[in-house]
Amino acid sequence: MSDRAAPFYCPYCGDEDLRPSEEEGHGAWECRSCSRAFRLKFLGLLAPGRTGHSPAASPGGES
Repeated sequence: MSDRAAPFYCPYCGDEDLRPSEEEGHGAWECRSCSRAFRLKFLGLLAPGRTGHSPAASPGGES
């Protein structure tokens, strides 16, 4: 296993029985409990002071 961060829980079932996927490549994981495969990807750092999406910026928001 690499020195990179690894997920602790499956995002679908919450189980901890995860293995790196050798077939799907970098960032891909397999959950042995629910038989799902998923990929993790680092998108970048947020700008200082940003805490998430503002309600006005969300598409299709209600008035």
